[in-house]
Amino acid sequence: MFRKNTKHRQSNIFGFTNLVSLKMAKELQESEEHLPATFIAKRQAGKFYELIFCNIKEEDFASLYSEIDSRPNVPINCMVSAILLQHRHKLTYEKLFDSIKFNLLIKTALGLQTLDEVPFSDTSLFNFQNRLTTYFIESGINLLEKVFDHLTEKQLKELKIKTDIQRTDSFHATSNIRRYTRLQLLVEMLIRIYRVLSEEDRKQYEEMLSPYVNKTSGQFIYRLETNDISVELEKIGKVYKEINDRLKQKYEDLEIFKTFERIYEEHFTVVEEKIIIKSSEELTSNCIQSPDDIEATYRKKNNKQFYGQTINIVETCNPDNPINLVTDPPASPVLMWRAGISVHANNIDDSKELTERIDNLKEKNPDLMELHFDGAYGSEDNDAKFDEHLITPVQTAIRGVEPSGVEIKITEVNESAGGGEYLVSCPKQTVEAETTRKRFSEGSFGKAEFDLSICSTCSLVSGCQLIKNKRAKVYYFTEGEYHKQQRLKSIQKIPKERKGLRANVEATVSEFTRKMNNRKLKVRGLFKAEVFAFAVGISVNFGRVYRYISSQMPSPALTTG
Repeated sequence: MFRKNTKHRQSNIFGFTNLVSLKMAKELQESEEHLPATFIAKRQAGKFYELIFCNIKEEDFASLYSEIDSRPNVPINCMVSAILLQHRHKLTYEKLFDSIKFNLLIKTALGLQTLDEVPFSDTSLFNFQNRLTTYFIESGINLLEKVFDHLTEKQLKELKIKTDIQRTDSFHATSNIRRYTRLQLLVEMLIRIYRVLSEEDRKQYEEMLSPYVNKTSGQFIYRLETNDISVELEKIGKVYKEINDRLKQKYEDLEIFKTFERIYEEHFTVVEEKIIIKSSEELTSNCIQSPDDIEATYRKKNNKQFYGQTINIVETCNPDNPINLVTDPPASPVLMWRAGISVHANNIDDSKELTERIDNLKEKNPDLMELHFDGAYGSEDNDAKFDEHLITPVQTAIRGVEPSGVEIKITEVNESAGGGEYLVSCPKQTVEAETTRKRFSEGSFGKAEFDLSICSTCSLVSGCQLIKNKRAKVYYFTEGEYHKQQRLKSIQKIPKERKGLRANVEATVSEFTRKMNNRKLKVRGLFKAEVFAFAVGISVNFGRVYRYISSQMPSPALTTG
């Protein structure tokens, strides 16, 4: 049964702030994790308790609990705050629970008033996290996202943060998984399947499975020669087929067997009842990398291997803002793309990821007019989206090799009046373009014909890539090419003080990655990666708001002896 926690709002005369010395009480009250409400009203400032704890909407979590009369839940705002503090301070569960018991700063951050007060047990917190996971699987909604949404919306509004100019970047979040070779992964999966078999089935398949399950997967491959691997893959393929054919109907409802089936389909195929091993080239980056995290994907970038997810962030960056915040994301339970923070497979290109989010960005930030990003995000699809939402894309780098040859510029005529007509220029001449559908099969395209007599005397003719016919040199272009040129030139059109705005998003990325160990998460799976991302996002915004508010407080008067 759901019940809100309001106990923290009632002052306790026997609370520890009334038992310790005045000096210690003041230090507690002015710590970064807490500030009393009376001080907030006077100074218009706040700390974790007021800005975060008191603004958690517990009713958003009511769907996790029974609607009939039953034992009430433990305080949700305490558990959510504990999760946030755990990620903020990089605490293990053991250190988290010790801090809740013995650290007065953590106690005040959680609204606790007495020394012996513990708001929940470790079992309650783990059950709460399991409920969050189950709810996410069933509905596609991460309730921690709602907390981020509500808190950030309030912060943006109260501090009058402008959201018309924003910037974006992403970083790899490596999953906390062991790296397996192909054969080792297949063996590990057999070991885990063996664990869930009934005693009867274990005896029946003991002879077939014993070469694999009596050792660890690492021990199995340790003494193999390179030439032995292909032979072992053929043997294990037959074992996989045997298990799938005979045990699927009995164990198919088990999650571990679903994982087994997926690995079986990814690595093997059956042709006329014969098991065939797929070649390494046939394996995709979406293949399971570890049975401990079936959502982790593989990506190789700059000769480095990554296993896990990618976290993308968008934050405000208007130069007039007193501070900038990671923007609050809209709920998106179907596509699971977020506006402010998104977690997605690391083998999805940044440009494609942004394509899926531009609509959400504009919906959540109707005044968004300018988005800064690096070369990885540019694409024709995004150009079309930006044009649709009247957003100016500012790309700070060009992806790939810069085009060689003579530069061709495309300019839209009467753009403010609807446009649709183009001028095309080379270094020697400018001509009007006409639309045509003859060269390509899709969309409306432009064709520009350059005077052949001028081209024949041009000193740049050796580098000219235009198509020559009997009457002229011809340049064909798509509307996407025009938008690409505009995107690459947009940085030259904005004021000088806005040209370097994207660079500071690297500092925000650093704030996130400092909560990881060498950019490796302590957790596994998409949902837990999202919990990390939203918890750290809340922490980053809180830290910025706290420092800004603290800087606005008048300094205490100096006293003389």
